[in-house]
Amino acid sequence: MIKAFDHVAIPIEAVEEMLEFYRKLGFKIKEEYKGFSCSVNFGDNKINFHLPNAWKEKQFTLRGPKAYPGCGDFCFVWEGTLQSLIDLLKSLNAKIEEGPVERVGGRNAGTEKGTSIYTRDPDSNLLEFIVYP
Repeated sequence: MIKAFDHVAIPIEAVEEMLEFYRKLGFKIKEEYKGFSCSVNFGDNKINFHLPNAWKEKQFTLRGPKAYPGCGDFCFVWEGTLQSLIDLLKSLNAKIEEGPVERVGGRNAGTEKGTSIYTRDPDSNLLEFIVYP
């Protein structure tokens, strides 16, 4: 029986910009395999970043065959207020694409509503931040 996600993985192109962006969002950065992958971590969760040396290599097959930078679409639960999120995104020069808008998230088997704000990271992955009441 599946209990939870352990991690997800995406290829990235703008390595330094991506790491700095996620660091400023509060993620911890960990080098997994030097020059090949690293991860951004929060709580018991992580996103593996496949570096260009990995995903551009034809022999690297442990990835989605059509996964290229910008393919990610993630929703994170934000613990702070909507205003604190807006302020942080402004400080990162991250444009708000949509929101605040009411959304149904994954909490309580997808029955609980929250308020979401959407933006993009330096590789154009879509990031949704949901704030539950």
